[in-house]
Amino acid sequence: MDFYEVVGKRRDVRAEFTGAPIADEVLHRVLSAAHAAPSVGMSQPWDFVLVRDKDTRAEFHQHVHGERAEYAATLTGERAETFERIKIDGILESTLSVVVTYDPHRGSPSVLGRHAIADAGLYSVCLAIQNLWLAATAEGLGVGWVSFYREEYLQGLLGIPQTVRPVAWLCLGPVDRLQEVPDLERHGWRSRTPLDQVVHLERYNAHTG
Repeated sequence: MDFYEVVGKRRDVRAEFTGAPIADEVLHRVLSAAHAAPSVGMSQPWDFVLVRDKDTRAEFHQHVHGERAEYAATLTGERAETFERIKIDGILESTLSVVVTYDPHRGSPSVLGRHAIADAGLYSVCLAIQNLWLAATAEGLGVGWVSFYREEYLQGLLGIPQTVRPVAWLCLGPVDRLQEVPDLERHGWRSRTPLDQVVHLERYNAHTG
């Protein structure tokens, strides 16, 4: 696919996973794209934990839906009704999960470029995630980012050291389709903001439109 087509087709996938296998060479290409991301001070502070075990995924799924219920309890009225229709994960349906972590000590003690912006390493991990997501889309795969979890729980579940932060649990696998309209927009949770409302000229409050 053309690069801009890949960007336009990319979706946060939840309900469309088929569970079909991913060829080893395809998974390697996707992970290689993630690992090729730029990083502050060339620290490459990410790791990728591949989770295929069904019991582990089932345990995490149960935790996620406990968090979902906790969030749902804070909603009322139309918001509660809308959220009830929204599927938040494809943990059990996807082929595997990729947990992406951030090790702030990678490249320490002197990470070039991080002295003034401590979160630059975390931003680097997000670039790796975006690379993975776009590569997966180009390969005809879907990705879903699960964010309904407690970091300390995930650290315990996967044996992640306390000094390493889990940034994303990504569901990955073949899909029967990618939705034309993102789920949250399709369900009426939020609508897209026009580009000219977020582009500023010279100063923050000077818009183009």
